[in-house]
Amino acid sequence: MAYQFRIMTQEQAENIAFNWHYDGEYSFYDMESDKEDLEEFLNPETRGNSTYAVTFDCNLIGFFVVNKVADRIFDIGLGMSPNLTGKGQGLQFLKAGMDFVQSNYTVEKITLSVATFNQRAIKVYKRFGFIDIETFMQETNGCTFEFLSMEYNC
Repeated sequence: MAYQFRIMTQEQAENIAFNWHYDGEYSFYDMESDKEDLEEFLNPETRGNSTYAVTFDCNLIGFFVVNKVADRIFDIGLGMSPNLTGKGQGLQFLKAGMDFVQSNYTVEKITLSVATFNQRAIKVYKRFGFIDIETFMQETNGCTFEFLSMEYNC
């Protein structure tokens, strides 16, 4: 069975927001860590038609956000269920998401941003073919963190 991408329901958003908790430094990605991000994620209007729940064998295993930033340029955000992270499944998950984007949108370039401490995600993105663009500082979770912008030319 393949990954399924469907517009996220409110129930799925609440499940992710309140039940997905990551270990150690990765708790940075807990939705409850940043009040503004949490409110945005839980608001159906903010999520709109750009946030997809990803299921496999009817189980919610992740989410994928696709935002158009310019003609043929899309920015993505993604997350996997905490019980799947760090187990070598990231590249397969990313590939499924990238295939979904390229099949459903007219795309030349895909961008993303990732916290620089998250070297395991950066490794996956680079293995797929994303390249580093620049680092920048961003306020989130009550502090300022360094992020890396990356892009993939389709």
